[in-house]
This record gives sequence, C-alpha cells and structure tokens, in this order.
Amino acid sequence: MGLQNICVFCGASFNGDPELLRAINELATELVRRDSGLVYGGGNVGVMGLIANAVLDRGGRVTGVIPQFLLDREVGHFEVTKLYITENMHERKKQMSDISDAFIVLPGGFGTLEEFFEVLTWLQLGLHSKPIALLNVGGFYDALLEQLDTMVARKFLSEANRCLVICEEDPALLLDTLEKFSTVSTEQWFQDRNLT
Repeated sequence: MGLQNICVFCGASFNGDPELLRAINELATELVRRDSGLVYGGGNVGVMGLIANAVLDRGGRVTGVIPQFLLDREVGHFEVTKLYITENMHERKKQMSDISDAFIVLPGGFGTLEEFFEVLTWLQLGLHSKPIALLNVGGFYDALLEQLDTMVARKFLSEANRCLVICEEDPALLLDTLEKFSTVSTEQWFQDRNLT
C-alpha cells in the first residue's frame, strides 16, 4: 500500500531554476500516479504554489495548511482540494504532520529548514515513524549533508540517526525509497548520549 498523504516542505519563493521546475513537475506526476495526496503550506507563491498547481493540474489531491496571519497577507491558495486555517505556525506544523504519512523537503530557506529539522528531531525521539527525505535538486542540499556528516565525525550525532535522512535526486526513486522506509522502534536519541 502506498503513502496516502505526503507533506512537502518548500520555499515561498522561486529562483527561476529550470532544473528545480522540472523536478517539481516530475514529483507532481509521481504523486498523482501513485495516488498520494500533497500536503503543503497552503500558499500560492513560490515553490509552494508551483507544486500545488502542478498536482492540481494533473488531477491530484492537494491539502493546504496555512496560519491566519499569512492568509491575511493574501498568499493563500483557494483552489486546493482542502484548505485548513490555523491560528499560528505551531498549529500549522502539527496539523501538517498529523495528516501526513511522509515528508519531502524541496529547496527553500529558513522556514523550510526549520520544518525539516523539527520533524527529523521528532523521528529521532521516536515521536513518529514517518520517513523524511531531501529532494536534492542540483546539489542544493550537499552542504547540509556535509554538515550532518561533520556532526557524526565530531560525535554530536550517531551514524544511526544520520541514516534517518533519506536523500535522492530523482523524484520517482525518492518516492520508492519513502515507501520502503522502516525504522527501529527503540528510542534512538539515547544512542547519541554515548557516541564514543
């Protein structure tokens, strides 16, 4: 059985990169082909708007989750299948996590990284067992992956927890990997306390 809803964290801006646009469209095609709904931040701008529209254009399901203050700035997407409005950013992230079976991280800025690291920390702590993957378009996340390896080398992160981060360049392969993901049920974060 496939993943019913996949949350995509991504930027509220778009840099015009044709390689990123191609990856967005390929990901949208794969989500619809696999009958996986998109869950995202509810905006109609940037990469957010592009992935939502690409899924909708292919006949897929899109669920947006947006806080009221962003909706007030007229950045909400009102053509999505469902639009949840939350009181604040914390409620937004919780709602997105609760209704999703997996997470994909596309290029973005501070907010995208904050969302990524929060759900990754929750996975490390055993608060959920949902897979998390970086779609590494054009090497966008190479430096971040190098930093994770530095954390392991300097004994602030265990290799087991480093391996929780899935990374692929191809959207179809990334989704295949998410569907096969399983993690041990032990509280892995305790392993980080004795890395020597």
